[in-house]
Amino acid sequence: MVLSELEVIDEVLSALRDLGVQLSVDDFGTGYSSFTFLTRIPVHEVKIDRSFVRTMADAPTAAAIVNATVDLGHRLGLRVVAEGVETADQRAALAALGCSAAQGYHFFKPMPADKIVAVLRSLLDSAQAQVFPLRADGAS
Repeated sequence: MVLSELEVIDEVLSALRDLGVQLSVDDFGTGYSSFTFLTRIPVHEVKIDRSFVRTMADAPTAAAIVNATVDLGHRLGLRVVAEGVETADQRAALAALGCSAAQGYHFFKPMPADKIVAVLRSLLDSAQAQVFPLRADGAS
C-alpha cells in the first residue's frame, strides 16, 4: 500500500492522540499551520505566533488576527496560548480578549532545566501566583 506523506503524518498524529498525547499547533497563522490542519487532525491547543502578539498594539491587522484566533480557538473548544508575551500591556490586552494562557519573557526567560523545579515551587508557594495545570490529571 502506498500512502501520501500527509496520510502518514495524519496516522502518526492520530496514534499519538490515541495514546493520550496532547497536540498543539505551534506558530498558528504562519507557514504550514492553517485552517486545513485544524480540520484534518483534532488538536488540543493553538499557539498564536509571536509576530502577531509583538505587533498587535500597533498594527490593527495583527490585533484582528490575534482576536480572531482567540475567538476561533474558543469556538473549537481549544486552549489558546499567546507566544512571545514580553510586556504587562501585552498580557493585559490578551487577557481582555479572553486568552488565558501565554508564554514569553514577561514571565521568565529561558533557564537551565535544573532551575525550573525551584522556580515552579516558588510560584506555587507565592500567594500571588495562580498556576494551573493544563490537564485535569495534573500531568502537564
